[in-house]
Amino acid sequence: MNEMLIMTPGPTAVAENVRLARSQTTTNPDIDLDFYDFYKVTCEKFGKFLQTKNDVRILAGEGILGLEAACASLTEQGTRVLVLDNGIFGHGFADFVTMYGGEPLLLRSPETASFDLALLEEFLEKDHDFKYATVVHCDTPSGVLNDISKICPLLKKYDILTVVDSVAAMGGEPLAVDEWEIDIVLGGSQKVLSAPPGLTFLSISQAAYQAMENRKTPIASFYCNLLVFKDYFEKKWFPYTMPISDIYGLTQAIDNLLADKEIIKRHADIAEATRQAIEHSALQLHLKNGFSNTVTVINVPKETTAQAILKEMKEHYNVMITGSFDRLEGKVLRIGHMGENARASKVAYTLYALQQTLENQGVSLLSNLQDDFLKYYQKLTFDKK
Repeated sequence: MNEMLIMTPGPTAVAENVRLARSQTTTNPDIDLDFYDFYKVTCEKFGKFLQTKNDVRILAGEGILGLEAACASLTEQGTRVLVLDNGIFGHGFADFVTMYGGEPLLLRSPETASFDLALLEEFLEKDHDFKYATVVHCDTPSGVLNDISKICPLLKKYDILTVVDSVAAMGGEPLAVDEWEIDIVLGGSQKVLSAPPGLTFLSISQAAYQAMENRKTPIASFYCNLLVFKDYFEKKWFPYTMPISDIYGLTQAIDNLLADKEIIKRHADIAEATRQAIEHSALQLHLKNGFSNTVTVINVPKETTAQAILKEMKEHYNVMITGSFDRLEGKVLRIGHMGENARASKVAYTLYALQQTLENQGVSLLSNLQDDFLKYYQKLTFDKK
């Protein structure tokens, strides 16, 4: 392959029609009323995609902006927040809560498995005096997937607002915002949407708006204040100049997803085939359960290092996967198969490059990763027809 194959768990490859959409002639988004209509229509498309009637907003900033904005808008001095912690990003929500004067309580569940629902239910029976709770849908550093279809309704049973980071899952995993009683769900342009980094999008329930409006103190931010977007269309006023080219691209990206009726199935089949090929080869998956369909995480074999593997794959095979960070740094490899990366040909070549690299570095595998992946993938797609 001449071009670098980017198989990281975001940013992902950008669809060609998204790149072209970003090249359109732009207007002045602050004063052109037609752009307010365009932005509104794009938000409504996201609402359809997220299966929600709640307001949707697009913010000018990478996905982390959405996480901080949710916490900034809901948190004031002394606000008790339940942080569901079974991963690096799950734990990280506590930093935003503390930053805005809140009091996070971290409820920990093993990091190599989906969040323990029985643990959560038992805890809530004893203590449920929280304004809101945070949970990560797919915790990207480990690839663990949490069952928000059960977690969020359980929290709402106790009148706890729900904030969900679905940046690495949205589009590649089922997501039904209204049915699952999610108050704020957050996504990012550079993951399954397959658009460039730089945009956050989120849905906001009426209950979340009410909590923001009924605060005792003003929101301690402007850029991270979700309320400033509440009536943008009626006022014909954005709080800052919107990145119009990025939004043109994002609109095309959401059109791509809405047109792709098999997108959830495609992610599920590719992820399952990848995991089966990995396990058959005697490489070790990092997780015990709760496998995401957007990223596969593999323990680094003892014969080599993450750095050596990543370097050789990039320099010799033009494939870029990634390691992880924080407490997983140097311990795992991550293959992103989300959005435009969730294509059988791309994953097959990535596994070929991985096998060649590992064997060059003294790691013996029991099977052929590429052949096994294609065999399992074909079986999955045939069986499900």
